[in-house]
Amino acid sequence: MTYHSWMRYFSPSPVHQRLGLVCLGVGLQYGALPTVGPRTLDHHVAVVVSSGSGWFRAGARPPVAVRAPALLWLVPGTAHHYGPDAGKGWDEAFVDFAGPAVDAYAELGCIDGDNPVVPLGDADTPRAVITRIARAARRGNPLLELETAAGVHELLVTLRRARADIGGDGHPVLAALARDAFLPLSVAEHAARHGMTTAELRTAVRRAAGCSPKDYLLGIRLSRAKELLAATELPVAAVARRVGYDDPAYFSRLFTRRVGTAPVRFREQQGRTVPGGYATSVPDPDRPPMIVRAGG
Repeated sequence: MTYHSWMRYFSPSPVHQRLGLVCLGVGLQYGALPTVGPRTLDHHVAVVVSSGSGWFRAGARPPVAVRAPALLWLVPGTAHHYGPDAGKGWDEAFVDFAGPAVDAYAELGCIDGDNPVVPLGDADTPRAVITRIARAARRGNPLLELETAAGVHELLVTLRRARADIGGDGHPVLAALARDAFLPLSVAEHAARHGMTTAELRTAVRRAAGCSPKDYLLGIRLSRAKELLAATELPVAAVARRVGYDDPAYFSRLFTRRVGTAPVRFREQQGRTVPGGYATSVPDPDRPPMIVRAGG
């Protein structure tokens, strides 16, 4: 059997490194590809296997079966060795990347070096992102480094969403927490509502959202508070109650510590002069209000 291979590699400048992530290479391959490794890299690679089957070995671990659709994580400093099953071949697309934002993406669950073989529910969407990166890699493109760097950010989020263990619409526990975020409940009480221990809830939220339940709920509450402060004239105390805080002073301290500015100051910065005055409620983001100009 034969195989087909196309790949490009790049050398981003220091200023591109400040974008957080840079693309170091991109490739599309299919057929009876030769075995890779054993080898060790100094950067990350995401390999999306969209058809076929094979095996993967990381470090001294035993080989793991790979069945498409699947994601292989090649992480710096860890030897890897992999390839398609003998005489069969597979279809893969890969992106090499690096940058200071890698650690944050790993903490948020978008990069999982501890589990280098990740089953995917969908390989088409990640492959489409890699194809766009490949198109941006055309020679002579003056925005090559910018476009490919933006593509790496998009790819990491897309791969996170494409995981087979988490549906495209997210984890049901996260949806329930978002629904109940403004109720005066402790993390333990939220867990009990779902028939879980506090530890089980922490594990589920950490795996699905990359943060603790407390931080997840706080993010939802403060985001809603920002919307109310910017789009209504509700007093700060009323805003605090709307998002689950009976003590407006505590809410103000919490808001200031997390956002970096006090609620009143945030309103001054984000406020707008609205014809007809402010509303008392925030519209559904999926159904924004229409503004009709006079005479048209």
